[in-house]
Amino acid sequence: MRGAFLGLALMALPGLLAAQDFFTLKGHGGPIMSIAAAPDGRIATASFDNAVGLWSDGAPDWFDGHEAAVNTVIFDGQTLISGGDDHTIRRWPDGTLIGRHERKVMGLALGPGLLASASWDGTIGLWPTDGEARFLRGHQQGVNAVGFAPDGRLYSASTDGTLRVWNLQTGDNRVILRHGFGINEMVIHPDGWLAYGAVDGVTRIIDLETETELRDFTLDRRPVLALALSPDGRTLAVGDGDGFIMVVDTDSWRITRDYRATLRGPVWALAFSPDGQNIHAGGIDDAMYSWPIAQLDAFDQMATGERTFLKDPALMENGERQFARKCSICHTLSAGSARRAGPSLHGLFGRKAGAVSDYLYSETLTGSDIIWTEDSVDALFDEGPDYYIPGSKMPMQRITDPQDRADLIAYLRRATRGEN
Repeated sequence: MRGAFLGLALMALPGLLAAQDFFTLKGHGGPIMSIAAAPDGRIATASFDNAVGLWSDGAPDWFDGHEAAVNTVIFDGQTLISGGDDHTIRRWPDGTLIGRHERKVMGLALGPGLLASASWDGTIGLWPTDGEARFLRGHQQGVNAVGFAPDGRLYSASTDGTLRVWNLQTGDNRVILRHGFGINEMVIHPDGWLAYGAVDGVTRIIDLETETELRDFTLDRRPVLALALSPDGRTLAVGDGDGFIMVVDTDSWRITRDYRATLRGPVWALAFSPDGQNIHAGGIDDAMYSWPIAQLDAFDQMATGERTFLKDPALMENGERQFARKCSICHTLSAGSARRAGPSLHGLFGRKAGAVSDYLYSETLTGSDIIWTEDSVDALFDEGPDYYIPGSKMPMQRITDPQDRADLIAYLRRATRGEN
């Protein structure tokens, strides 16, 4: 599974990666959804391209086994655990299946002898080192995050707008907070407080003993999509949908940095280096970026605009704009699928579905009799993939306006022949 070194950009002294350097880890074929940092300096990245990357000295090992986007990854000693849109939880490097939910897995947490998983099926999975797995039920909608407090209690955050604490023996739960909007992220501090971030942009700190609000760091940006706590617990980082990263000193409860990490997309993933000196971040770009916290003012954007889907939509013709919005995260237009979540579209028209040699298709498309023509591409987006090709990996999306579909097809006609 050893992958070739696909890209490392250093804006510091050459050599080994170190804290207080700015660097990028490049090689994924889609947005970065989750980041984890190990005490020994290794970094794990989970991506929309269905893969987990394990980076050591800037070079990746690629772990392929999920059949859809990977949303979350954590270290468990020398191994990795990941969860994805394919409903599964896997352990790496061998990809062992730990368990399965009925819908996508959004969060993972490790407790003493126990792994907890958060899923959009509304349940929390408990996967003990020894013993039978079981599921906790009580949330009314999908669960986005789980975490263990220092005393072993399990907390969860949900799109139903609640934070809950669970009795692991009985399976009972108690609502400690009703926010009203979906809660996307939470982290728990060893001193007994919890930070959460929500769809409406709220970032608040809750004392777990009294279950009262300690601090409110809400800014006029939404939604909050990522939270990370430094290893020593003294720094909290918050990433949002407007592309900003806010840094909070948890000793003084003061915002020490607030900067735009990207001008073209959200911050979906955050983690700290083992010494707490660097912030690792990921988003719609296909690279992970790491900034020294002390030098954040010198780096005011992470997106380079190299990827087609990062171009300003106002500068695109309608067909290209439809491609950028509906297709470009998963598909390339050049030959080679480039670790993307979908196959290359190069030479699309007249090609049999399921025929790109460097892409692993679902069973639905393996041996399919569909030929990609203007009519079949039009039907795909008119009906939606779930109806036109039931069981395929392609996410459900439609283009309802006939002119938008026609413009997309005209653009693809040119671009998949290499004319753009």
